[in-house]
Amino acid sequence: MEKPYVIGIDIGGTNSVFGVVDARGTILYSDSIKTGKYEDIKDYISILSYGLKGVIEQAGGPGKIRGIGVGAPNGNYFTGCIEFAPNLPWKGTIPLAQLISESTWNIPVTLTNDANAAAIGEMTYGAARGMKDFIEITLGTGVGSGIVVGGTLVYGHDGFAGELGHVKVKENGRICGCGRAGCLEAYCSATGVARSAREMLATRTDKSLLRDLNPETITSKDIYDAATKGDKLSVEIFEFTGNILGESLSNFIAFSSPEAIILFGGLTKAGDLLLNPIRRSMEDNVLKVFQGKTKILVSQLKESDAAVLGASALGWEVKDS
Repeated sequence: MEKPYVIGIDIGGTNSVFGVVDARGTILYSDSIKTGKYEDIKDYISILSYGLKGVIEQAGGPGKIRGIGVGAPNGNYFTGCIEFAPNLPWKGTIPLAQLISESTWNIPVTLTNDANAAAIGEMTYGAARGMKDFIEITLGTGVGSGIVVGGTLVYGHDGFAGELGHVKVKENGRICGCGRAGCLEAYCSATGVARSAREMLATRTDKSLLRDLNPETITSKDIYDAATKGDKLSVEIFEFTGNILGESLSNFIAFSSPEAIILFGGLTKAGDLLLNPIRRSMEDNVLKVFQGKTKILVSQLKESDAAVLGASALGWEVKDS
């Protein structure tokens, strides 16, 4: 093959991870930069392209790269633009595919939603291999989703289908980064879990290991660490989160009847502290005809690899020049 490699880029609210991928799905060279550090998109593209050129040179130069695939929040497959992404520092509509291509020897670039990219990676290399109907839920800085029906990713007519993180779960609830109130993301993302901790610490008097920490800097990992030491408040935070997510999943099952719901992202490292209440709440709330039919699985791919591999699969779609 004249151009044996593609590039996959996963743009998250915290980090952007990218790598050179071969036809077998092996990430050969990779690097990362901090996403939120660059409020000006021009500065971000400059630093990103510098990193991309580094891994491309390691792979033998631009002549070896068939295409670049990008997974990003609110990334539109049809237009190549990021549009009004709540967890990124750049506002409005950003022609990201064009900007990346122009900064990397005009290599063709294809863009999709970051959670869609994770779903593609899961279907190709991970827990969803062989499945034709599943939902990937990403639990990171935000909550994303990729919906696969009949072996095909669902994009909708405008490229934005599957924003399950912005389904409203609480009337008059927390303000979400998208500007609406009560979204699933505001409760079941890693940042949502930290918000739950701050709210409970402020309104209750329970003893807790979390009271030894600065409330404004508490992370979901801090809560997990405290929970594993038997901290009751921290365990309750995961119960609260799991109950909300499980009930939401019961609703998602009703419209696509997936074989599995696959959870991906840093929050899944909480293990049974989160998974047990999710499963219990989902089965308690799901329509009877669906009970016991949908598995809850955790991604088999490394946290950074799933979206990078999924995005890279888009790079193979370009025609030989």
